[in-house]
Amino acid sequence: MEFSLHILGGFSALLDPTVLFYMVLGFLIGTFFGAVPGLTAVLAIALLLPITYSLDVVTALVMCASIFMSGMYAGSITATTINIPGAPSSMMTGVEGFPLMKQGFGANALGHAALGSMIGGSIGAVFLILFTPIAAKLALLIQTPGKFSLILFALVVIGISQRGAIAKSVVTTGLGVMVATIGIDVMQPVARFTFGTSALVEGINLMAVVIGTFAVSELLIQARDVVHARTVDGDQVANFAIKRWDFIPLMSEIREIGVWTYLKSTIIGFFIGVLPGAGGSMAAFVSYADAMRRSKRPELYGKGSREGIAAAETANNSMCGGAFVPMLMFGIPGDPTTAVVLGVLIINGLQPGPRLLDNQIDLIAPMFASLFISALILIPLTLFLLGPYFVRIVSIRKALLYSSIAVVALVGSYVATYSSFQMMLALVFGIAAFFLRTANYPTVTLLLGFILGPDLEQYLRRSLQLNKGDPSTFLTSPDSLFFLALTALFFYFMVIRPPKTPVTTT
Repeated sequence: MEFSLHILGGFSALLDPTVLFYMVLGFLIGTFFGAVPGLTAVLAIALLLPITYSLDVVTALVMCASIFMSGMYAGSITATTINIPGAPSSMMTGVEGFPLMKQGFGANALGHAALGSMIGGSIGAVFLILFTPIAAKLALLIQTPGKFSLILFALVVIGISQRGAIAKSVVTTGLGVMVATIGIDVMQPVARFTFGTSALVEGINLMAVVIGTFAVSELLIQARDVVHARTVDGDQVANFAIKRWDFIPLMSEIREIGVWTYLKSTIIGFFIGVLPGAGGSMAAFVSYADAMRRSKRPELYGKGSREGIAAAETANNSMCGGAFVPMLMFGIPGDPTTAVVLGVLIINGLQPGPRLLDNQIDLIAPMFASLFISALILIPLTLFLLGPYFVRIVSIRKALLYSSIAVVALVGSYVATYSSFQMMLALVFGIAAFFLRTANYPTVTLLLGFILGPDLEQYLRRSLQLNKGDPSTFLTSPDSLFFLALTALFFYFMVIRPPKTPVTTT
C-alpha cells in the first residue's frame, strides 16, 4: 500500500510545471537523437550527464526516462523513411517499414510503429511498477557470494549477447574492469595502478568514460563517414508528402495484427529487458521472429508487414521498463541506456539496491511515472502535432550538428569535474573507443565492465575473506550456485546452441 502511494505521488510530481517541462524537453531531445542516424538515446543521456549536477535529482531522472522512451521509438522514423535505423533496436522495423514507404504508406508505417511503441512502453512501465517490489524482496535474499555470481552472470550474458563478437566483447569487458581498478583500492585505502601520476589517485571519473566511449567516439565515426560520403542524404525525405491523418492506423489493420500480438510482444520485450545487456535489439528480434513464425500471412514479411512493425516496436519499447529492474535492484544495467542512467543515479548519490525502495522511493517514483506518460503521449504527438516534422530531422546539416555536439560533450566533461585532466581522459577514451569500434569491438561492454568491475572485485574478495580463501563457497551457497547454473544455461543456449536467425528479404 505504501509503495502504491509513493507511485501515485510520482505521478503527482509530474504536475509540477518545472518537472513537466523537463519531461517534455527530454521527450523532444530523445526523439531528435533517436531519429538522427548515429545519434541515440544513449548519447543524449551521456550529454545530459554533466547537466545533472545542476538539476534536481527528480528532474534529472524524469528527463532521462522520457529520453529513453521517445528515443527508442524515434529510431523507427529513419528506419522507415530512408531504411537507416536511427537506433539498432529499429533494424527489424526498417525491414518492414521501408517497403511500405516505397509503396506510399510511410506515414501509415510510422503510425503503426507509434501505436506499438505506446502499447509496449506503457504496459512495460506498469510491469516495472508491479515487479520492482518483488525484485526488491528477492534481492534481499542474495548474500555476498551470490552477488559476485550475479554480476558474473550479467557480464557473461552481456558478452554473449554481442552476436558474432563474443571474443571481442570479452576483451573490452576485461579492459573496462582493468580501467576500474585504477585509483584507490575498493577495500583498502591504498592507491594502485597510478603509474606514478598523482592525478590518477582518485581514479578515472565515470563521466570521462561515458562521454568518451559514447559521445566522442560516435562523433569520430560520423566524421569518418562524412569524409567517405557515407552519411544520409536528407533530400531523400524532402519530397515525402505527409498529411497528419495518414499516420492513423486503420482499425481493420489493427484487428488483423491482433491484441495477442501486442500483448505477447510486450511480455517478450519486458522480460528480455530484465536480462542484463540484452537490450532493445534482442527484444525486437525475438518478438519479430515469433510473430513471423505464427503469422497468418508470413509471405508479407520483408515486403511490408504491419504485423512485423507492431511486434518489433511493441517489444523494444516494453524493454525500457524491464531494463530498469536489474539496474535499480542490483546496479546491473539492462541495456546501454540504463547503464548511463545508472551513472546519473551514482552522480546524485543514489545507491541501487533493494533499500532504494525503502529509503528513496519518492525520488524514483516520478521516473516510473515519466516512463509511463512518455509512452502514452507517443500517439498524440506523432499523429497530430510533430509527426510531419519528425521525418525531416534527418535533413539537418551534419557538419553543424556534430560540431555542436562535440563542443557540448567536451565542455560537459570539464564542467562535471572541473578537471582538465579528466577532460583529456574523455578524449583519450573517445579515440580508443573509435579504434575499437572500427575493429568491430563492442564498446558498451567496456562501459559495463567499468561500472560493474569494482563490485565484482569487492564481492569476490569479501567472499573469500569470509571463507578463509576457500572458493568452494561459490558452489555451496544456494544463491551463488543458482546464478552460476543460470550462467551455464545461457551460455549453452546462446553460444553452443544459438537460436536461428529469421530469414527476410528486402
